[in-house]
Amino acid sequence: MGSPNGGIVGVINPTSFGKCTQTIATGSTTLTTQPGTRLVATAVVAGGGGAGGAGNLFTSGGGGGAGGLRTCTSFSVCGATPYPITVGAGGAGAIFYNAVGGSGNPSVFSTITSTGGGGGGGYSAVAGNGGSGGGAGPGGIPACKTQGGTGNTPPVSPPQGNSGGTSLTYCSPSSNSGGGGGGAAAVGGNVTPTNGGVGGAGLDISPLFTSPIPSSGIYSGGGGGGSSLGTGGSGGTGGGGAGSGPGYGAGTAGTTNTGGGGGGATASTGQPNPGARTGGDGGSGIVIVKELNKASGVWNLKSQFSARKQGTWPSPLVSVDVDYLVVAGGGGGGTGFYGGGGGAGGYRTSFPGGTKLTFSEFGSITVPVTVGAGGAGSTSVSVKGSSGTPSIFSTITSAGGGGAGSRCNGGGVAGGSGGGGSCTSPGGAGNTPPVSPSQGNAGGNPFGGGGGGASAAGQTISSPNFGGSGGAGSANSISGCSVNYSGGGGGGGDAIAPRIPNGGTGGGGSGGTSTGAIASTAGTANTGGGGGGGGGSGLVGSSGGSGIIIIRAPGSVNMSVSPGINTVTTLPAPAGGCKVATFTVSGSNTLTIS
Repeated sequence: MGSPNGGIVGVINPTSFGKCTQTIATGSTTLTTQPGTRLVATAVVAGGGGAGGAGNLFTSGGGGGAGGLRTCTSFSVCGATPYPITVGAGGAGAIFYNAVGGSGNPSVFSTITSTGGGGGGGYSAVAGNGGSGGGAGPGGIPACKTQGGTGNTPPVSPPQGNSGGTSLTYCSPSSNSGGGGGGAAAVGGNVTPTNGGVGGAGLDISPLFTSPIPSSGIYSGGGGGGSSLGTGGSGGTGGGGAGSGPGYGAGTAGTTNTGGGGGGATASTGQPNPGARTGGDGGSGIVIVKELNKASGVWNLKSQFSARKQGTWPSPLVSVDVDYLVVAGGGGGGTGFYGGGGGAGGYRTSFPGGTKLTFSEFGSITVPVTVGAGGAGSTSVSVKGSSGTPSIFSTITSAGGGGAGSRCNGGGVAGGSGGGGSCTSPGGAGNTPPVSPSQGNAGGNPFGGGGGGASAAGQTISSPNFGGSGGAGSANSISGCSVNYSGGGGGGGDAIAPRIPNGGTGGGGSGGTSTGAIASTAGTANTGGGGGGGGGSGLVGSSGGSGIIIIRAPGSVNMSVSPGINTVTTLPAPAGGCKVATFTVSGSNTLTIS
């Protein structure tokens, strides 16, 4: 009896012959797959949220949240089959000062649904939840801080977006600005005493598809918050609209077919005409589908002959195990006599001796790489230090370090490692969200607690005279040399403090002290170190250090990086000629393995 697979021993291969056909849907339509298509790569971007409006004296709107963004690199489909595609419209900007912007509409491909962005908040009007949450509008009495809308709602994994930024109203000093809308890659920015929050950054998905694709492949940026007295927040990369300000005016709409959130409106001279106080509309979504040429297992001879004849025979299988070090951006330090130290960026690694990541693909392997930026240090006693942004490589995400508490303005923020506390408020929790092994430790407790580090918690201080030292980081030799990463920032000391608190080993910045008016220092770039806390009147917190991602592969593997300022090196013996790719550029990068 003849073999059912053409004489080759083994099971018949489930192949995909999609001819790399790519469909870019900017409006709702139906995609009929190629007859041989069995697998697709897809990105589904929902409509962005509309921003909050303005109208009464000195009011502003929060930025709209970005539309949810979900990707899949290998999604199963049937050949010669119609698949309806729904592209969500953006939400309408609010016209009135006490109304929330409209939520964006969902986008759908097959079983993948991305949720529309949440609307930006208005005066005492709560921002909407969504794919990414809307930025908060100014709150009413007795609120001081108003929270932005929650992102990744409903929850999916990986997350489809982030939360919106907070606002300040009845704080000291107060701000009538709106928070930034959340983006696909970052939370929306919190307001400062004078300016609106910036929109959260969008995500670069261009490595998944064939160039060119619209908007350079960057989608789902949050809208900036408006500011009636200061500068409106900029829109997040990926189509987020800018917030208005100062003066009065409408917010900028999110860019069409990006899922960007709208920018918040402002009013600072009384009752303007309705058109000038409208929040920006959210940008419509987009759906991209690439039908793959892909195979695994054993081929029968007939299929092999047909594939070669059509020019769709896949490239050879590339399979490689790599070690990784993923360090997020450190948190910013707090301000004032008891300003806490910023928490270190989350620290996750497989080297040495941990579980490596395995990549297998026909042809070259392209992996998006995101390096987190450090959080800004606080410049006001009413504002905490900003948290760092996460670093991401494949399935590994390290959380940004938590921002530190400022004088009597609450405790440190949770993060990869927690920010240090201030006054009587505690430090933020570390290893948030939780992973195993732990990515960091808690910040120290008051008065000016040290930021948590990768291997130790920030120092807790029982007296206001001294600031706590930052928690120690961890040493790693994945690059071929032993380097310390993710040290916590030192807390600020009171006026009679005789010393400068130390930052944790691994790039933690030192806290300031009023004696001698010695300023705090920033976390070291590309270590994920937390920023130092201020130590007295006029002494502000410093920024956290940016993160870093290092990938180590066997010497037989070819690796290239983009942009070119990142590096690839070959290690000498005894490392056996291993190749090391080092990413130091904050934001979106690309690793190619062949």
